[in-house]
Amino acid sequence: MSIRILLADDHKIVRMGLRTLLKSQQGMEVIAEAQDGRGTLQKVKEYLPDIVVMDIGMPELNGIETTRIITSEFSHVKVIALSMHSDRRFVARMLEAGASGYLLKDCAFEELVHAIKAVYNNQLYLSPDITGIVIGDYLRQLSSRTPLAPFNPLTPREREVLQPLTEGKTTKQIAALLHVSAKTIETHRSQIMEKLNLHSVAELTKYAIREGITTLDI
Repeated sequence: MSIRILLADDHKIVRMGLRTLLKSQQGMEVIAEAQDGRGTLQKVKEYLPDIVVMDIGMPELNGIETTRIITSEFSHVKVIALSMHSDRRFVARMLEAGASGYLLKDCAFEELVHAIKAVYNNQLYLSPDITGIVIGDYLRQLSSRTPLAPFNPLTPREREVLQPLTEGKTTKQIAALLHVSAKTIETHRSQIMEKLNLHSVAELTKYAIREGITTLDI
């Protein structure tokens, strides 16, 4: 039986390259692709893949929040982050969200194949560079005896609202995206600003970039 894989990346050329390479691997099958977080969730529900190879910096709903939803609603679906980001915040947040693997996009293709097989067999896989980051964080926690700061004070729904807000979507567009009323979005926006003590979209955007909720390259 083949390992059924879903590719989630907002760059078509990346998806095409991965599909072509994985097609040559015996026992692996790319069953679907998605270019953003919400599309990924729809494809997961439709195809129920074994593995999702997930980019982090995607529009509308980033890879971290998408992973959080997948791992909470589809416990049998495993997520491997394949990202250009090696910053400890991205790594920590992705693993916190439930990812079973984390690789950098400059890794060799053979490493991705190895990671897919390992994660499919219920193992955790981190590339050597990422392992160093995770171990470094652990040692810092031991020495300081203080835990890592929480992801942020926002609820999952507030983070879903914040990303498209900082990506230039209007209140009506966000409401349609999340299937709620514009008034609900306005309420979320006010609560977000109050919680973060921020008073403009520009300040919210800086916060979202710093926390990995959105990226400059989207």
